[in-house]
Amino acid sequence: MCDEHTEADNARRGDLSRRGFTALAGSAALAACASGQTPDGKTLAVAEREVTITTADGVCDAHFVHPAQGKHPGVIVWPDIRGLRPAFRQMGKRLAESGYSVLTVNQFYRTQPAPILKPEDSWTDPAVRARLFGMMNGLNGAMIETDAKAFVAYLDGQASVDTSKKLGTTGYCMGGPIIMRTAAAVPERIGAAASFHGGGLATDAPTSPHLLIPQMKARFLFAVAQNDDARTPQEKETLRATFAANGLDAEIEVYPADHGWCPPDSPVYDEAQAERAWARLLVLLRTSL
Repeated sequence: MCDEHTEADNARRGDLSRRGFTALAGSAALAACASGQTPDGKTLAVAEREVTITTADGVCDAHFVHPAQGKHPGVIVWPDIRGLRPAFRQMGKRLAESGYSVLTVNQFYRTQPAPILKPEDSWTDPAVRARLFGMMNGLNGAMIETDAKAFVAYLDGQASVDTSKKLGTTGYCMGGPIIMRTAAAVPERIGAAASFHGGGLATDAPTSPHLLIPQMKARFLFAVAQNDDARTPQEKETLRATFAANGLDAEIEVYPADHGWCPPDSPVYDEAQAERAWARLLVLLRTSL
């Protein structure tokens, strides 16, 4: 899961400061996430802009990108603990090029606008990690419900969003539990939800996201990191049993890659496994929205 153990592992493998991302920005890793395609092999032209969304708790900054023509299903993207940044804007753009109107949010807007990491920040600095974990732990279920409803309303108000179709949502790291809370908060609108190396999905706590499954109506994809599964192997079994008991489809698979393998600016980015997870995401969205 996204905790001090997996993030400390990642920190030892490389400095994930914005300086580190700048170096990665021109690399093959980011290039691998450069473009998307529709089922018929087309890459759609897109329009993108920075936007703000008013919620009950303030004003959220976000990135909105959509095909330049027509109406398309909307998708909400919840970034990992490092927040809204160039890698996630690029991932949102790739998804839009495949035929979706994509809103990538700054989940930490109550504390500060993006970017969350300053140029001088380093993931090898315990103080930086402590600050971000404090921000992550400061978000609760009521806040996520508030945000989910605001983001759904924003997408439903955009001319590029086909409101006759369900919405999707994706989450990375800490975004894994958030996609479940989003699906429970607006069940009539969320038709597909995908978690990539998310953790804390099924715990013993009374606030565990899996306890909200009876409120959900979406189809799900859970791409689990191998080191997360090694720490909490029962989590995937609890998810499988709970989804089955509630008659919901959920693809749950442990990938042979470590926590954080999907974003192209991650020190543990695994291109082959990231592309496999991306392909499964596209199947989920095409068949559910």
